[in-house]
Amino acid sequence: MATDDMRDQIFELAERVRGPVLLPDQEGFEAELSGFQAGYRHQPALIVGAETAEDVQAAVRFAVARGMAVAVQSTGHGVTVVDEGGVLISTKRMHDVTVDPESRSARIQAGARWEQVVAAAEPHGLVPPSGSAGHVGVAGYTLAGGLGLLAREIGYAADHVRAIDVVTADGELRHVTNDSDSDLFWALRGGRDNFGVVTSLEIALHPVERIYGGGIFFGSEHAEKVFDFFQEWTSQVPEAMTSSVGMIGYPPIPVFPEPLRGRHVVHVRFATTDLKRGPELVRPWLDVAPTLLEHLGELPYSEAGSIYREPNFAHYYDGNSVLLSELNAQILEAVRELAGAEAQVPCVVDLRHLGGALSRPPAVANAVSFRDAQYILRVLSAPDSVGLSEVRAAHDRIDKAVAPWTIGRALNFVYGMRAADDFRSELYEDAVLARQSALKAHYDPNNVFRCNQNIEPAV
Repeated sequence: MATDDMRDQIFELAERVRGPVLLPDQEGFEAELSGFQAGYRHQPALIVGAETAEDVQAAVRFAVARGMAVAVQSTGHGVTVVDEGGVLISTKRMHDVTVDPESRSARIQAGARWEQVVAAAEPHGLVPPSGSAGHVGVAGYTLAGGLGLLAREIGYAADHVRAIDVVTADGELRHVTNDSDSDLFWALRGGRDNFGVVTSLEIALHPVERIYGGGIFFGSEHAEKVFDFFQEWTSQVPEAMTSSVGMIGYPPIPVFPEPLRGRHVVHVRFATTDLKRGPELVRPWLDVAPTLLEHLGELPYSEAGSIYREPNFAHYYDGNSVLLSELNAQILEAVRELAGAEAQVPCVVDLRHLGGALSRPPAVANAVSFRDAQYILRVLSAPDSVGLSEVRAAHDRIDKAVAPWTIGRALNFVYGMRAADDFRSELYEDAVLARQSALKAHYDPNNVFRCNQNIEPAV
């Protein structure tokens, strides 16, 4: 409960910002706090619903003057370390997108979602390096690396960032580029919200008119054949093809297509800009096993969300990811047995093919690590059905089974509340982590931005 003196100070803050300033006992606080992740929520002392970069500056200065932590939330997909008693800056009102077709770039405010960027870019024959779900926020996704729908062809989203506007711990708004602040520019692209609150970024767009993509569903009784073929097929496809294989159990409710309803299935997904070779590359999959459902063909990029069919409603989920050096029979067997139809804890599995452009260093270096990974394995579960301890134990068993081939984890795919140091050393290569820690000590020596798998300042 805020004291009278604190309330007076908060009232003064509210007078200086355009957006709402909310305390826990005020109307609108809970709605502002809610995000896509329904299981974990920040517990701040107050929320600033920023409308401008100046609002962000005022919020940061307010927090720093009172020794409070700062957390930031756009869509709320990636809550991993819950802020308690600090200042939460909500950026969802900052969602302007401006496309420059001449320079093939977009200036995107921090609260925008990828679907908004796609809508603005597509009329110009351009697409962003966005992911498989359009409702994901641009800033958090990109600054954590950004593993996109066309990732093997385009690379990480962070590789295409040209400039970043960020409010640092001193309350200053900086326009950061490789020429102006090479160290901070390097750290932000991969370090996410460890160095400040990003208010906007400029990112390169790519000339794409249409893509070939979609997916094929198989019953999970054919999982061994499907997984084995995925291993063989991905070892030889060109980098213009980005693909993944997933497993999921669908409940028997009418919202899902009849062939999938009440079934545990394997879903293979494809996306490529090569309209000529795409059908030819995918065609062998139709002979792997009997199919339950197919959705393949050319489509505008604005319909790319239909490839993965990911849920767009808030829900409670917990999970993690591991980056793998290879894919082999032992890994595939472990995934089928520990996360398949007979798993003790129901799991959603996503095994994505990496390599290609993801393996190459970008023109301007950044903090994204483990580029030699060839696959990423994501496993999620709903703790509200079986309990968080059971979920974590089940996921740990999978982690241990694939540990010999694990080289790290991806910041984009760490789900659910974690202690700040749970996976820090696994998210970055040693040299990257050491450099980030040194830069943290320079830009944020008092660790103001200490949410979401933060980097500790070097001592």
